[in-house]
Amino acid sequence: MKFLPATLAAVFLTATATALEEPALPTWHGKERAELEAKGWIPGALLLSHDPIPDEPAKPEPLQVEQPKPGEIAGDLKPSPEIAEKFLPAYFAERPKNFLVDPQGLLNPSDYRDRLSFLNYHASDSSIDLFVYVIGGDQEIPSAVREEEMIERFFTEGRPAAIVYYYLGAPQRSVVYLSPSITTSVSAAEQRRALESSVMQAFEKTKPSEQFEKFLVQMSIRIYWMERMLAGETAAASTPSIIATAGAGHAKSAKLIWLQALALKALIPATILFGAFLTALGFHHWLRLRARYRFPEFEVEPRLGGAHAAGVGAVISFASAALPPASQRDQVPDYLRRA
Repeated sequence: MKFLPATLAAVFLTATATALEEPALPTWHGKERAELEAKGWIPGALLLSHDPIPDEPAKPEPLQVEQPKPGEIAGDLKPSPEIAEKFLPAYFAERPKNFLVDPQGLLNPSDYRDRLSFLNYHASDSSIDLFVYVIGGDQEIPSAVREEEMIERFFTEGRPAAIVYYYLGAPQRSVVYLSPSITTSVSAAEQRRALESSVMQAFEKTKPSEQFEKFLVQMSIRIYWMERMLAGETAAASTPSIIATAGAGHAKSAKLIWLQALALKALIPATILFGAFLTALGFHHWLRLRARYRFPEFEVEPRLGGAHAAGVGAVISFASAALPPASQRDQVPDYLRRA
């Protein structure tokens, strides 16, 4: 390895140190800065300062939303409205004169007449009356009203009765009570099963009026089993049969109601199937009308050496009249053929 002389090494190190030094920043000459400031613009000044850029849209300030107070949050949970005081006497002041109590007019006149007619029919065919109080789905009975006391006061005497508080549009809130004369014979479990069964039937529909109808039909059937319990039977019988003590007339009525409900369930599927059958039948008839038969071409043997001759004809016959001609290739003997 060759070594550089000391002088050259010193010169090399000096040049290297000079090259590594950062270049000096530019400086203003004379009155150059003052002249530019007087004009109102200095190149690069916007990048080298924190002053706002002219004509730049200001940044929007964050939206300040006032937080709700604890009292306001608690006030959001508004309680359901109670039944208006003017309707309370019609509901709870006396024993109802009709089996359907609706002083607020929650049912339209047509539905009211239909449901009342059903309850009247039930009363004529059953030994247990069914009274129904119609209440709004989001309404509450005032706390001052004691339903149990009202039942004892108005339904202790007279025919046995089942009293239902039905919440229109909310069947799951419904409540059923029995008059004191039959509570000892019908257990609380049976009352609960009757209510649950009626609510389940109601939820098969979506419209409040249709839910109410389904609820009443099922409750009427359940009351029939309560009658049988009053006659000394148990509700746990696996295959109950109609007996004389239950009343032959009411047994037929219960069967009729059950069959009507069953028929309503099967009506829509049966209608769809019948419509599909008619559609298929019409489509088949349309295809037969549009059918086109293609007859096969048979070569006829020459007569007297020629393809045609005067007075000579040939008859093409097919073996089966039921099969399409195109599928038959064998001819039947031709009796009109000339030798």
